[in-house]
Amino acid sequence: MCGIVGFAGTKFEIDKTKTIHDMMDTIVHRGPDSEGVHIDDDVTLGFKRLKIIDLSEDGSQPMYNENGSIVLIFNGEIYNYLDLMEDLIEKGHIFNSRTDSEVIIHGYEEYGLDILQKVRGMFAFSIWDKNEDVMFIARDFFGIKPLYYTQNTEDQSLIFGSEIKSFLKNPLFKKEFNNEALKPYLTFQYPVLDETFFKGVFKLKAGHYMLYKNGEMEIKPYWDPEFEAEENNLEHYVEEIKKTMQESVAYHKISDVKVGSFLSGGVDSSYITALLQPNKTFSVGFKDHEGIFNETNLAEGLSDILDIENHKKMVTGDEFFNAIPTIQQHMDEPHSNLSSIPLYFLAELASKHVTVVLSGEGADELFGGYAWYDKTASMQKYEKIPFSIRRILSNSSKALPQNRITNFLRKGGQRVEEKFIGQAKVFEEDDAKNILQDAYKNAPSAQQITEDTYRNVKGKDDVTKMQYLDIKHWLPGDILLKADKMSSAHSIELRVPFLDKEVMKTAGKIPTNLRVNPVDTKYALREAAKEVLPEEWANRPKVGFPVPIRHWLREEKYYNLVKEVFESDIAGQFFHQKEILQYLDEHYTKKANRQRYIWTIYVFLVWYQKYFVETEMDLDLIKNENDVKEKVMV
Repeated sequence: MCGIVGFAGTKFEIDKTKTIHDMMDTIVHRGPDSEGVHIDDDVTLGFKRLKIIDLSEDGSQPMYNENGSIVLIFNGEIYNYLDLMEDLIEKGHIFNSRTDSEVIIHGYEEYGLDILQKVRGMFAFSIWDKNEDVMFIARDFFGIKPLYYTQNTEDQSLIFGSEIKSFLKNPLFKKEFNNEALKPYLTFQYPVLDETFFKGVFKLKAGHYMLYKNGEMEIKPYWDPEFEAEENNLEHYVEEIKKTMQESVAYHKISDVKVGSFLSGGVDSSYITALLQPNKTFSVGFKDHEGIFNETNLAEGLSDILDIENHKKMVTGDEFFNAIPTIQQHMDEPHSNLSSIPLYFLAELASKHVTVVLSGEGADELFGGYAWYDKTASMQKYEKIPFSIRRILSNSSKALPQNRITNFLRKGGQRVEEKFIGQAKVFEEDDAKNILQDAYKNAPSAQQITEDTYRNVKGKDDVTKMQYLDIKHWLPGDILLKADKMSSAHSIELRVPFLDKEVMKTAGKIPTNLRVNPVDTKYALREAAKEVLPEEWANRPKVGFPVPIRHWLREEKYYNLVKEVFESDIAGQFFHQKEILQYLDEHYTKKANRQRYIWTIYVFLVWYQKYFVETEMDLDLIKNENDVKEKVMV
């Protein structure tokens, strides 16, 4: 885990050395061990290193080929680098280190853009090829590592990097709020658009690369997950999963520093832990809410069975709320998945003991683990009625008062493309519009955002469609984003063995009925996990990362904390305050459960305060100081 920043095509005179170092300073948490820069007439590159593989200075970046004509900055890990290195040495390439980074350089020399088809791993990198006068930028298959870019600059130059906050230190960057980002966020709970909350700043999509030459960008996909079921029995796929996962974990544990694992009570992290057999595991729960909001006892129990040392942290309500501004600053964009907060404390705990942790992200999306994927018994019976009749009942139910029955009728007469937008759905679109000021209502609808993705799996069954959508949107936009940002906040590297392209090949072949069936979700995966896990862990229902926010928002001090923010002038800039305060009061007085509505709004306002109010005040202060200096000089 490292941090990269860079800019190219600059037409205006700026102090490149100061600018790149200022940008690097904002992401020092991603790589506190060493740093390096490359500056020439065309490009400026910066790198912050967290030492994982080859701890010597030979692993420092920027890294160059033999004659210095190719320059690399790279964030991530290439897990099959030793195999690739051996192949490249046989082809005549000379290595100066034992790092995975150098494999990318020589791989690019040998294979060109096809190096992307050779590697297994997580990455965001930039290669400056002086011979071809081209910048080659790429992001990994699933979007495990972030990569942002923009040409919203005073001279249309390119800025890119691991975190948006570094852009703010480039004097050519034009910081503007993107009005279209807020409404989709209220529905999805994460920044779902390719364009971020900063106007003109984009995410490079997972499985895509960019070529930048003569001021022009060309962006293309190089990989896409495939679900092509191959008929075979359960035993065959259980063996395939076991073999592939053992291989993936073996690759993911390669490190020259200490490795541990995150562990909850669920099958995903438990399976990874059992295969890894680390010295230490880490878990988190909530103090005074030990019921369903605490899986640390389960994690401790499995650690005891596996003879592994477990460390746990119990988070208080005060710790939780006090951390929110810092967490939102690390996130770069507003992100209201509640699990980001316990994940922040989990990473902090792990950082005291290890530098690398393995985790279970991705299993649900690849192997079919979410409850959404499994239809209820009542819905299965209802769907025996012809769709045309259910469609009429669905349309009619929209005019009736909304309750469990009308909601059931509405969904029962909709196609999956109409009702499923991913694992999180907070505000219905009409509800979002109802609370927003006019300037923020004009934005893409949820269906407009997902329609192109669904088009790629036209003709597939509903479960496959939902899994594909989650892999393309929910996984990189929510799950992996918070995993990267919360781990990097504490200078540790988080690795996700389920998200390996070879594991995806195995998962994509499994017939739908062996992924999700009346027995369980993630059925084949659970059967494979039973070889190394007690059956109660392999079969345990998915809980997620439960947070007692519903209870906390009914405590006076937290209610007042949120109320003060909802009554602020900033809140009035974006929202109809009467409506959002009504949500808060209804929840506080137990008239309704509105915690997700409240939380999603609150997090956005905290984020906006950090990036557009406090930052502006800092910039104004700097500007005023400079004005005073100029007057004194005159």
